[in-house]
Formats: sequence, C-alpha cells, structure tokens
Amino acid sequence: MNEIIDLSLKENAFQALKNTLASYTPISDDTWEKFIRFSKFRVLPKQCLLYNAGIVPPSFSYVYKGLVRGFVCDEKGKEYNKNFFDEGKFPGPMSALLTSIPSLLTFETIEESKIIEIDFSAYRNLLIEKDDLKLFQIYYLEKNWLLDKDAREIEIVQEDSTARYLRFVEERPNLIDRLPQYHIASHLGITPTQLSRIRKKL
Repeated sequence: MNEIIDLSLKENAFQALKNTLASYTPISDDTWEKFIRFSKFRVLPKQCLLYNAGIVPPSFSYVYKGLVRGFVCDEKGKEYNKNFFDEGKFPGPMSALLTSIPSLLTFETIEESKIIEIDFSAYRNLLIEKDDLKLFQIYYLEKNWLLDKDAREIEIVQEDSTARYLRFVEERPNLIDRLPQYHIASHLGITPTQLSRIRKKL
C-alpha cells in the first residue's frame, strides 16, 4: 500500500513540475521525457540542509510540497534569510552552479518538503539542445531574477520596515502563517522585536 501511495505522490510531483514549466512556455513531450531522466523525487524532513554554503552543489530543486529558505551567515553567525521557496519554486544556489564557485548560501527546509532534485549538468546540456527549454529559462530568469530582484533592491533602499513588511504580506500572503516570525524578521532586515511592534501597530 505504501509503495502505491509513494508512486502516486511521485507522479503527482512530476506532473506539478511539468505544469510549472508549461506555465512559462509549452514544453514538448521529447524535452519532458529527457528532463525527467535526470530528475529525482525526494522527501526531506523539517530542518534538513538541502544545500550547504561553501560547496558547489551538483543540482537544484523544485518544491512540490513544503517550504525551503535560502540564507547566509555573517562572521558572527547571524543569519539573514535571502529568500523563501514554497510550492512551485526552484531553490538552489544558482550563482554557484553557473560559476562553479562555492555557494555563499545555505538552503534548509522549514517544513517537511517533497522536492524533485534536478541534475544541473544534465539540465544545462538539455538546455543547449532544446529551444523550448531555452525559452523557459529566459522567461523564468526575467520574472524571478531580474524583475523581482530589482523590486527587492529598491524596497530595501527606499522603504521603511513597516512598508517592507506590508509588501511581504501583499506578495507572499500564503507564507505569513507558515513562517516563524524570526524568519520573516530576518528576511526584512529587522529584529523579531521590531516585527512584533509593527504587527501590533497594524
């Protein structure tokens, strides 16, 4: 019975990944068949390190169910949450993968997470071969790396802490009740006490 459930879970996860890819651009059956050959379904417990800082990882991932954070530590060990990856997102140290330089980021599950791990080298080879996958890469990078990154940088420079929190609530409402407050505070660049004061005022 468990094997049947696990197989169904795996199939649902891969279907969700296919749907996510197709939401950016249509993906051919041939591209998809080759894509899944180097992709592996995994179930990770809460507070599991997916990728460690200081190494060049072999893969990136897709979140089917769960929540992952990407964070950095300063010289005093203080953590800063750079981003959160919930369902439909792709956690992974992309800068490290693209440059073959050890990652500055660590990725950790906040909840039990069901992911699909994607071999980066094989993905890059398929990317060179398939135009539909090239289009996905372009559209994904435009939305999630260029447009969102620019908005985030402007937010940090120009907005006060209350405005940053309100923007987070507006853009990621599904995460408010899933994230511990100290994780949200770290992401906003404020202390948990400051966040508590903001929430009380609001």
